[in-house]
Amino acid sequence: MIVDLKNKNALVCGGSKGIGKAIAIEFAKAGASVTLIARNEETLERTKKQLPCPYEQKHNYIVADFSKPEYLKEKISFLTAKKIPIHILINNNGTPPANLLIETKTSDLMNAFSCFLLSYQILAQEVIPGMKQENYGRIINIVSTSVKQPIPQLATLSIVSSAVKSWAKSLANEMAPFGITVNNVLPGSTKTQTLMSFYQYFAQSSGRIIEDIIDEKVAIIPMKRLAKPEEIAYAVTFLASPFATYITGVNLPVDGGKIQCI
Repeated sequence: MIVDLKNKNALVCGGSKGIGKAIAIEFAKAGASVTLIARNEETLERTKKQLPCPYEQKHNYIVADFSKPEYLKEKISFLTAKKIPIHILINNNGTPPANLLIETKTSDLMNAFSCFLLSYQILAQEVIPGMKQENYGRIINIVSTSVKQPIPQLATLSIVSSAVKSWAKSLANEMAPFGITVNNVLPGSTKTQTLMSFYQYFAQSSGRIIEDIIDEKVAIIPMKRLAKPEEIAYAVTFLASPFATYITGVNLPVDGGKIQCI
């Protein structure tokens, strides 16, 4: 099975590093023209230069802050104004800070919902008209295994992930008649800078060393290791491909068997 994304345009949020970068690379390998979105222009420029161009496709990037949804809308509108259709949208926006819910400010919750749910809604509304015209649409949300099993000390992540899950299912039902699929990918513990920062936080808050935290977390994963970012990207690339035309509204864990429920 060879995934062919030639003549497809992909918008990859959080595409400058981590899982988003791995997804962008796999899309580019498959022939897609990739537009990255993130806040840091220097990192975006560096990542853009690393994207393969096997079919002489052109890659681009947009500097945008998801904490300002309306500003994000202005940034994306230039694509639609130029009649550049987006065939694949990857909603991926990092992770809220580690926290206990009882200690979380309402303003922090509101900011998290703006960064995730509201931004995803704006992006979907911008790209779906073009998807309908092109008769091809894939919206894939990089969420969290916390939609099935809340994660201790990551309360905000668990809450907003559950909201995105419900949003995605509703959108999947509405878009299905148009052949546009909407799915969630739930990465398990993946070796990224963000995960390491969480482990450092857990270590400091418990007075332990980070190596002990990592060993403890890996021990509860049946595969006994952390995921590589590209392993998440492989699953996303399949869902973005023509092979996944009849898969929509699902939550796909890519977690090495960590989730203890079906």
